[in-house]
Amino acid sequence: MSNDKAIVAGGPSDVELVRRFLSGREEAFVELMNRHERRIYNLAYRMLGRTEDARDATQEAFLSCFRHLSDFRGESAFSTWLHRIAVNACFDILRRRPPITTSLEDQPDAAQSPDHAERTAQAADVQRALLAVPSEFRAALVMHEIQDLPVEEIATILGIPTGTVKSRLHRGRVALARALQPDQPLPSGPEPRPATTPSNPPTP
Repeated sequence: MSNDKAIVAGGPSDVELVRRFLSGREEAFVELMNRHERRIYNLAYRMLGRTEDARDATQEAFLSCFRHLSDFRGESAFSTWLHRIAVNACFDILRRRPPITTSLEDQPDAAQSPDHAERTAQAADVQRALLAVPSEFRAALVMHEIQDLPVEEIATILGIPTGTVKSRLHRGRVALARALQPDQPLPSGPEPRPATTPSNPPTP
């Protein structure tokens, strides 16, 4: 789990950088961005499936963070708070734009070696299947299976009970397996409801 009290690579903690920014040192926010931008972009790309959309979501997340950083009270880790803003940005984009699948131009160059090409093709297959998973299940899957966040932190990010996170993870894994093997018969059951995550910045 994230721990903002720890010193990151010998530097100031996230909480200290927030304090510096709020005292007028804007360069502290640049350091926060540099520290978290890649992870937030990777979350957005896994959620949205296109580099352009992932960049938009990342930019929206950090703009919202910049505007509302004074609302951060430190009751959760800064990274947890930022992840919730980023997930909300992804849900906003998904509501505004129709679902898409990954394109070949969005994938890394696969021409380096046969092994690399095979791994790249497999990664592309998984990403396409991931985009077939309902967005509320996909968010839980990405954070738990790819970003290695614990269930409790995901529950805080999404603002839902831990039991709901576990349910979404289970249903997300079933949906992902189904998407990876489309010829398998579909089990009967109710369709998931659309995500209703609020677009406003969270109260940490």
